[in-house]
Amino acid sequence: MHPQIQRREAFSIAGLTTRTCNEDERDPRSARIGKLWERFFDEARYEAPHRVNDMRLYGVYSGYESDADGKFDMTAGVAVMGDPATVRIEAGDYLVFSGQGPMPQMVLALWQSIWQYFEANPGVRRTYRSDFESYGGPDQVDIHIGVLTASES
Repeated sequence: MHPQIQRREAFSIAGLTTRTCNEDERDPRSARIGKLWERFFDEARYEAPHRVNDMRLYGVYSGYESDADGKFDMTAGVAVMGDPATVRIEAGDYLVFSGQGPMPQMVLALWQSIWQYFEANPGVRRTYRSDFESYGGPDQVDIHIGVLTASES
């Protein structure tokens, strides 16, 4: 897997948020992210006011307690201009991992590959400020992981 690095400007997302952790997400009884997406679609939250001309859906990871083992906020949403933003994606450098295939299995497998990538590349350090999934279609996702630049290390 060879992720591409991209510099991103800050932007805002409006949607629904839950607080969870990876340990809870491994157990179907305590998993919250799938239920959050179901609610997002059931309530037609993709029709948000102030939505920008961007048809992608976003899954944003923010409010990290610590690292991949700690709690974090997950927001299912769309890009918006101005208020009422739910969460802001920070400007910075992101490693972009892309996947295509049946959901949600493909996204889960891509996250496994991302964790393996960081285990195999300890010199690449995550920021744990904002990461996001960008869904370009029903079977395509780009996962953006915030990383520290040489000047931030």
